[in-house]
Amino acid sequence: MMDINQQNLQLLFTGYKAAFQNAYDGLEVDFDQFVLEVMSTTSKESYPWLGQSTRFREWLGDRVIQNLELHDYTIKNKSFENTVGVGRDAIEDDSYGIFTPLMAQLGQDSKQHPAELVYELLSAGFSEKCYDGQYFFDTDHPVTDADGTESSVSNFQGGSGTPWFLIDTTRVIKPIILQKRKPYNFVMLNGEKDENVFMRKEYLYGVDARLNVGYGLWQLAYGSKETLNATNFNAAFAAMQSMTGDQGKKLGIRPKLLVVPATLREKALEVIKAERNSNGATNVNRDAVDVLVTPWL
Repeated sequence: MMDINQQNLQLLFTGYKAAFQNAYDGLEVDFDQFVLEVMSTTSKESYPWLGQSTRFREWLGDRVIQNLELHDYTIKNKSFENTVGVGRDAIEDDSYGIFTPLMAQLGQDSKQHPAELVYELLSAGFSEKCYDGQYFFDTDHPVTDADGTESSVSNFQGGSGTPWFLIDTTRVIKPIILQKRKPYNFVMLNGEKDENVFMRKEYLYGVDARLNVGYGLWQLAYGSKETLNATNFNAAFAAMQSMTGDQGKKLGIRPKLLVVPATLREKALEVIKAERNSNGATNVNRDAVDVLVTPWL
């Protein structure tokens, strides 16, 4: 039987926290290829530089200062928590060890939580706006031609089926921003005078964090709800590579990652990994990009 005192409760917390941290550190995420992590220092962060376009020119005479359009795009941090209770009787009866896997699960949940936010935002890109005021995946993102005329650029192929996404992962800036204000912190509430202990004989262990996600550059992601096949993949690939920015500047987009839900796994592997297509000819798209099948879509 364990004596209930602050020293033993602290030892118990240390063990639970170790289980939490080991599980957190031992889990890998699958979204880091297309997500830009930004450390936040306030309740919200603004990203006025999103959409800015620069280009090199031959240096003849004085430098030409490029006046860049600023955008008012802000990501507000949100608070999240995940809390479990351990009964005092379980600790007194030396049954506290059965809760160690639960604390480890809290660690895995914490590591996976940003994935839930990232993929939810990616999926919502057909109806949520980005820095230019358009839906993230849209057919009429405004850009300025070389002669100053505004025109539209599309990063949405259309369709009404299951979405799939083609992404350029080569840039410093990414299509999704993961903004972190406070890391996932394992805490306890186990003082004898705490209400949960006094009223319910329950010690509380939990995790809290402050973070949020937002859209980065729409130019680096292409969304489609058309059937995933070689024809539509090739059209999406070509559309991304031919994309231009303000003043008609070639953006040099290089699609590197095909992101699909589990229901499109077979189609994705057929398009990208098969040696031959359905007609028996050589599959020219073999390994053209990497394939990411995620359970979060």
